[in-house]
Amino acid sequence: MEDAIHIKDLTLQFADVPLFERLTFSVADTEKLTLIGPSGSGKSTLLRCIMGFVSAAAGAIYIQNEKLTARSVWHLRGKMAYVAQEPELGDGFVRDTLLRPFSYHNNRLLSYDETEALQLFDIFRLPRTLMKDEVTTLSGGEKQRIALVTALLLQRPILLLDEGASALDKATKRAVRDYLDARTDLTILSVSHDTHNFSFTGPVVDVTGVSREAAS
Repeated sequence: MEDAIHIKDLTLQFADVPLFERLTFSVADTEKLTLIGPSGSGKSTLLRCIMGFVSAAAGAIYIQNEKLTARSVWHLRGKMAYVAQEPELGDGFVRDTLLRPFSYHNNRLLSYDETEALQLFDIFRLPRTLMKDEVTTLSGGEKQRIALVTALLLQRPILLLDEGASALDKATKRAVRDYLDARTDLTILSVSHDTHNFSFTGPVVDVTGVSREAAS
């Protein structure tokens, strides 16, 4: 089985604070891997580095065997969807938020599927009437789930989750986890502190040994 993500000897720092030193691990195609480690150790920064938003001091990142570089970053982002712990959903109605990514150049060949969106609302315990609500009225947990629905609608093969269910109750966490775990077509790299209620059947990687804990 090929690797969807391969991190090789990655050294990463943020605002002059050292985070990881020579970090190496792989996520196989369709595998669900959970990253754990001390708060402030750089797990969220690592996900942003994989997306190409943050540059590493040394080492390399490969997405589906292609090296992440300044030249390849836009192409490789088209293979990944990223859900932040506190998603920025913009203004307008929820339906506008779901539609917006389909207007971007990188997604020009994709079509918005409202039937699929509503099915995901049902699975993630979101009322369908939320489509007509203003984004500014949403709770933190609702924002996380709307961001996740948006990511899934883009049909990317790799999903990066940064504490993507931290604001959800236990029952909703289980509903989200069970759905994602059952997606045999999806590779997931997840950062989670709550591994009891939100971790997948795949491996768990503790980055504590290769990180230097940063101030929160």
